[in-house]
Amino acid sequence: MKFSHYKQPSQTGFTLIELMIVIAIIGILAAVAVPAYNDYIQRAQASEAFSEVSGMKTAISVFAQENGTYPVAADIAAGIGGPVTGKYSSAVTIPGSGVITVTMSAAAGADVKGKTVSFTPPVTIAGATSFPFACTSTAKQKYIPKTCVGV
Repeated sequence: MKFSHYKQPSQTGFTLIELMIVIAIIGILAAVAVPAYNDYIQRAQASEAFSEVSGMKTAISVFAQENGTYPVAADIAAGIGGPVTGKYSSAVTIPGSGVITVTMSAAAGADVKGKTVSFTPPVTIAGATSFPFACTSTAKQKYIPKTCVGV
């Protein structure tokens, strides 16, 4: 009589320890990824301030070159460097100075909400061939482009 060797079936699946290790790894990755994602979102929201003022800067520069002064309240009301409102920010021009101030709205992330970005044109207009706007912001530097000075 032949005896067949009884082969115990191999166990398949994962143990509880292996599953807990996988969950711990996912938790660590999420703990690192979520803050980085929030920073990325807030940088994107702050970039709206820079894109929405590009037309305003051009209008103010052209007006200043043609008239020798920056637009006053009546010119701004007529649409020259007029207010612009976006999803996360709104921009206004200060009459007579050409300074554009952008305020981040309540819809923006917590670290940029309520912060301002100011674009200041050159003081002298006579003979200017270019109008480099100086940029300053009350937001942290990590949320705004490197060309703008933040806190």
